[in-house]
Amino acid sequence: MKKNLLLALLLITLSGPRLSAQTIYAGETTVDKAKLSGLYLTLQGDGKQIEKDWETFLKSYGRLSASRGTYRVPNADISAISPEPINLTSTVKSSRTSATIFAAFDLGSGNFVKAGDPAYAAAETLLKEFSSRSQYDQEVRLAQTGFDEAQKNHQKSVRNGERLQREIETNAKEKERLLKRLDENAKELEQLKKDIETNQTEQASALTELENRKKNVEAVKAKKTN
Repeated sequence: MKKNLLLALLLITLSGPRLSAQTIYAGETTVDKAKLSGLYLTLQGDGKQIEKDWETFLKSYGRLSASRGTYRVPNADISAISPEPINLTSTVKSSRTSATIFAAFDLGSGNFVKAGDPAYAAAETLLKEFSSRSQYDQEVRLAQTGFDEAQKNHQKSVRNGERLQREIETNAKEKERLLKRLDENAKELEQLKKDIETNQTEQASALTELENRKKNVEAVKAKKTN
């Protein structure tokens, strides 16, 4: 049974829609009136879920603070970018179909990682790593949702089949009861016919008795008159 469920999940994953590749580019943004340089990452999919995934991802680098789509990890430990702590600032703009992430890596004193810097490739790799992980998680969730829906439909079908089977059994019992009642009704009808015949005989006998008694009364009265 477990193998069948896993196979179904795999088939749904393979047949489901594939998420588009990420877009990464260098750019700037303003956070709290300060201009920051960094990298943008745009992902297609459930924007709100991508933002949640990004928040979880950032927590792996240090203590995270979040406020209205802005995320900060002071003293982030990202050795691939710098052996020293980094002040990481990120913003996320999400919609129902996509999310755009901006990440600024401050190496110290406002020295942000920019295109062409030695650390830029590492910062880009970090975003690509998140992108791959996020897309994989989205595909798994999508496949799981489809599987759960298929499982619910199957369970509903099974329950409906069980209900139909119970109705068949109830119907069979009702048929048996009705047939028994019909048999009893037929026997009752035959008995009624017999009772009618008996009654007719009894009526004839009673009528004969009545006539005899009448004649007897008339005979007795006739003797008194004489």
